[in-house]
Amino acid sequence: MSDLLSIGLSGVSAYRTALAAVGDNVANAEVEGYSRRSVRLTEAGIIGDEAIGQPAGLRFTGVKATSVDRAWDDFQAAESRLSASADGRASTRAYWLGQVESKLGFGELSVGSRVGAFFNSATALAANPKDTLGRAAMLSSLNDAATTIRTTAEGLKSAAAGIQASATREVDVLNGDLEALSRMNVALLQGRPGSSSYASAQDERDRIIDRIAQQVDVKVELGSDGTATLKLAGASNVTLLDPAGRGLVVVNAAADGRLSLSIARGDNLDPLPVSGGKLAGLVDVSSSTAAKRGELDALATKLVADINTWSAAGRDLAGNPGGPMLAITAGAISLQVVMTDPSAVAAASSTSDNGNLLDINSLRGTDGVEAKWAALVAGSSQATASAKSESAAAATKRDQAFAARDETSGIDLDREAAELLRFQQAYGASTRIIQVARETLQSILDLF
Repeated sequence: MSDLLSIGLSGVSAYRTALAAVGDNVANAEVEGYSRRSVRLTEAGIIGDEAIGQPAGLRFTGVKATSVDRAWDDFQAAESRLSASADGRASTRAYWLGQVESKLGFGELSVGSRVGAFFNSATALAANPKDTLGRAAMLSSLNDAATTIRTTAEGLKSAAAGIQASATREVDVLNGDLEALSRMNVALLQGRPGSSSYASAQDERDRIIDRIAQQVDVKVELGSDGTATLKLAGASNVTLLDPAGRGLVVVNAAADGRLSLSIARGDNLDPLPVSGGKLAGLVDVSSSTAAKRGELDALATKLVADINTWSAAGRDLAGNPGGPMLAITAGAISLQVVMTDPSAVAAASSTSDNGNLLDINSLRGTDGVEAKWAALVAGSSQATASAKSESAAAATKRDQAFAARDETSGIDLDREAAELLRFQQAYGASTRIIQVARETLQSILDLF
């Protein structure tokens, strides 16, 4: 009779655990990073006839819940993290390249338009080279061009500072997640495999790894004890974290705004050559932004050299050689107009009052400032368009990868409803066994 009670009790306990798992699944159906739980049920140990004096072949058994298992696929998880890293890099590049492109300006307010307006004002002055208002208008156009170049340089500098600040924030987030994952490794070592709390710890571990994969490309190695080791996917000799501890990621900024990453472990500081994730995107776009700033500096320097050389070749109203019109000391951001007197404009040549003005159009060829600016803008626009297309494709691939992972680890409420009904019936049957045992025992006792 006690065996019958044990069988019923084992069923009640096992199916109560199974029902709790179903309840957890339903309650967490919309929780990101939650993996479906299932309870592994096995036959309880068989009691032999030697122990209970029963005929050979007659056995009394029960059921027990041996473990709470997560629905998980390591291959799908690796694919989803790889796609998340690619999306993080692509979306970051697309965003910041768009920001940089906006700093270059459009239409009449762009450097190319302002420089073109200056040359056009010089051509207009050639019709009446001694006109004071025309000369003033030419200097005003040159000042507008210089101001626009400075403003553009300041905008690119601001974008570079924003990229650096974003990289610093993302590195702080990454280091925080690495620290959290290191603590989770300790919790997993202390946990009891097969328990519900252990499954929750595994969920949290994988949530943290998913976040890290958005920052950098990682290769995940899981130990038999559930602890995680993270290495760079593109450089497997670089370890971010293992059960012994974690590294500290550091962002380095060069004078021109180019960024690089390092990882410190103990007394060692090694390069961190990321190829995926938001940080890879920030490193890439910092380099391209620095290149554009360098191009703008070179363009401004060329404009100064071209205009001052042109001015020196002419004569002002007093017949003196033309003086410098522009000055630059520290890149495009320092460009200034130094000629303020309209009469100092070197409009004349040695042969005519407007000869030097007519020669200024020689500065507008394929090697001129306008052409170089057009090439800079075209390159930026092409890079931005390509980055946006890449970002859209990466986002689609990421969504598909996570959808495939959810097919395995996600919650299907219809399935949970069926499981709930099955385990409720099994639980009810187990309670009925206990009831029958009690009634039988009571009947036996009533005989006395």
